[in-house]
Amino acid sequence: MPKKTLVLGASANPQRYSYLAVNKLAAHQHEVVAIGKREGNIRETQIVTGTPEIAGIDTVTLYLNPVNQKPYYDYILSLKPKRIIFNPGTENDELVEMAEKQGIKTQDACTLVMLSTGQY
Repeated sequence: MPKKTLVLGASANPQRYSYLAVNKLAAHQHEVVAIGKREGNIRETQIVTGTPEIAGIDTVTLYLNPVNQKPYYDYILSLKPKRIIFNPGTENDELVEMAEKQGIKTQDACTLVMLSTGQY
């Protein structure tokens, strides 16, 4: 079942995992919203900056280290996602605690692996 997914920390650099994740999510028919430091495109997906209003987010998948996540805490939580995926290197106990207090499921996992193994 398709899950509207926010990729936070998206990059137009094809060598970045966030780039691969956007492509793989789209290939699996998930609607993808990409937010990055710079505007750009990952194939048909536009990378936007800032904190746009987005409705219906199921999953936030993080590609920002914990320090760079801090300015987005309130934004992420305001989206009321069902889950937040902390990809390798993004693990953050502070945000996990905040999310779980609001009933948001958290996972330390790799989005690319989850998609490849049918666990997404």
